[in-house]
Amino acid sequence: MAEIETGLAEINGAQLYYEIAGAGQPVVFIHAGIADSRMWNRQFDAFAERYRVLRYDHRGMGRSSMPPGPFALRDDLDALVRHFNMAPAVLIGCSMGGGAELDCALEHPDVARALVLVGAGVSGSPLKPTEEMNKFWEQVDELAGKGDLDGANEIELRIWVDGVRRTPDQVDPSVRALVREMNLASFTRDEEHKQGQSQPPQPPAYGRLGEIQVPTLVIVGANDQPLIVQTADILASQIPGARKVVMEGLAHVPNMEKPAEFNQIVLGFLAEALRS
Repeated sequence: MAEIETGLAEINGAQLYYEIAGAGQPVVFIHAGIADSRMWNRQFDAFAERYRVLRYDHRGMGRSSMPPGPFALRDDLDALVRHFNMAPAVLIGCSMGGGAELDCALEHPDVARALVLVGAGVSGSPLKPTEEMNKFWEQVDELAGKGDLDGANEIELRIWVDGVRRTPDQVDPSVRALVREMNLASFTRDEEHKQGQSQPPQPPAYGRLGEIQVPTLVIVGANDQPLIVQTADILASQIPGARKVVMEGLAHVPNMEKPAEFNQIVLGFLAEALRS
C-alpha cells in the first residue's frame, strides 16, 4: 500500500480535507452529494499503485469546512489541483462531483487530462425528474423538516443506492451502511450549509459539451434514476469522442457496489487515453 499524505488545504477560504498517495500521472476523485471522499475507498489504493491520486471532501462535507459566502465547487476543484501542482489531471467524479468536474473542465480547460463522468449531472440541463422522483423529494423535505433525519436519509438511499427496479435487500448492506453514514452526516450540517451560496456557472455546461477536447468516459448504472441515464446519453453523444459504459444491475454508486469491475473499466480506459 502506498504511503498516504493527509491534511487540510486552505482553498478559496475553506479548509478542505484531502488524501494523496502514489506517483505518476495525477488522478483526482470527486465525490457525490450523498457521500464524502470515503466513497472512493475501493479505488484510492488500487489507482495509487499506478498514479498520483488525490481525493478530498467538498466544502461542508466530510471533514471540510463551509465558511460563509459565495462559492463554486468547480473553482474549489481547480484551485485544489493547482495547489498540489497536479494539472493537468485525470478527473473522476460521481453525480454532483461529476457535474463540478464538467464545469471545471469547461471553465479551466488546462486542468483536465481526461474525464471520467459517473452518473454525472450537467449544469443547465433541461431534463426534468420523473413524477415519482419528485414525490420522493417531497417526502425527504417533509421528514427532514420534522427532524426525522434517519427517515429522510433512508428515502435518499432508496433513490440513489437502490435505484429503480431494485429493493434494499438486493444491495450490499455494507454499501448502504456507508452511504447512510456519509449522507446522514451531511443532513446534520444543514445550518452550516446555509452559510454558503453556490454560484452556478455562466454559461452552464449544457450546450457547451462540444467544447470538451480531452478523452472522456461516461459510466452509468442501468438501475440509476431515468434522469441520470438520459443525462449519460447526452454526455456520450455530445462530448466529442466520448465512450459510454452501462454497468448492469447497479445504480448511482457503481464504484462502491462493483469496485473490481469499475476499476478494470476505468484503468483500461486510462491506459489507452493517456497514451494519446
